[in-house]
Amino acid sequence: MKTTTALPPHAGEVALRRGAALSEARVAVIMVHGRNAGPGNILELVSAIDHPDATYLAPAAKGGAWYPNSFLADIEQNEPGISSGISVIHALVDETIEAGIPSERIVLLGFSQGACLACTAAQRRPMRYGGVLAFSGGLIGPPGVRWTATGSLEGTPVFLGCSNIDFHIPEKRVRDSAAHFERMEADVTMRIYEDMGHLVNDDEIAFTNALLAAVAA
Repeated sequence: MKTTTALPPHAGEVALRRGAALSEARVAVIMVHGRNAGPGNILELVSAIDHPDATYLAPAAKGGAWYPNSFLADIEQNEPGISSGISVIHALVDETIEAGIPSERIVLLGFSQGACLACTAAQRRPMRYGGVLAFSGGLIGPPGVRWTATGSLEGTPVFLGCSNIDFHIPEKRVRDSAAHFERMEADVTMRIYEDMGHLVNDDEIAFTNALLAAVAA
């Protein structure tokens, strides 16, 4: 009897691309969308953060979600989605490096579920990135989780921005994520916004613009 092996859930999904050609870009921004969304949604930010020397790569989650449950659930309850999503991000990092853009000019950016995935992708594969930008997100894992800190982010700028009353992302998780990234030798900026909704604000966009200008210089 012939047996078949199931493909990872997000394998084969097509990443959308905007901006400069990968072969000509000074900086690559891997943009990870949130739950019940798609690449087109996260790419809406490009008009606000448009940088002439940047290429934007936005992978797609099958069915619009990278994993089924809260990012605070036990890891196994969200597998194989988490591992599959992270492998998609890492594959785009590899493709970008192979195209001639070094890791220190690759920025991982995500919103909500995508921010959680981007953070965890960097934590699981530490190196010097151009930046990690988490809008309303934090590291994945249940309350009380202890993340491994093997490896260094070598001064990678890490930004974590979130509301103090975000229904999906507890402020404590944002603070715990910031502390863990500091232990991994990242240059961490954390901003907790008072009474903000679950969204990306102008201050976060301004930080992103300044970071891209520095990375591309």
